[in-house]
Amino acid sequence: MNELLSQLGHLLLNAIPTGVLLSVVWCGYRLIVHGKLIAVLSERRERTEGAAEKARADISAAEARSAEYEQRIRDIKLAIYKTQELRRRQQLEAHTAELAEARKAADARVQSGREALQAEVARAKAGLQPNVNSLVNQIIRTVLKSASESTVAGR
Repeated sequence: MNELLSQLGHLLLNAIPTGVLLSVVWCGYRLIVHGKLIAVLSERRERTEGAAEKARADISAAEARSAEYEQRIRDIKLAIYKTQELRRRQQLEAHTAELAEARKAADARVQSGREALQAEVARAKAGLQPNVNSLVNQIIRTVLKSASESTVAGR
């Protein structure tokens, strides 16, 4: 056991320079590098967060512009639809006016045709009137002649 304690003591004695060297390196790191490294990392974090914040602001501005453009597009579409509707109504009114005009012209032609037909019927009646008396006399003579021949033949 003595030997074990002796070896352990020797091991610890040999570890003292390593421990001292490690402590010197750690203190040097803390004095020379650690402060600057923390400062650089905090600056990097600030810049990163600043860039992220700027990116969020840019995204918000882009969304606002996009919403504005969409509203403009909706307004322009609405104006186009109103113009199209107005044009369609004007065309419909023009078409209705043309139909009414065509209907009036057709009614006028029908009326003039009726008047011409009535005039022709009146002329035909006037032309037949003198012949009516002679035709009636002929029919009466023919009927009487047939009747008299039937009576003469029947006797």
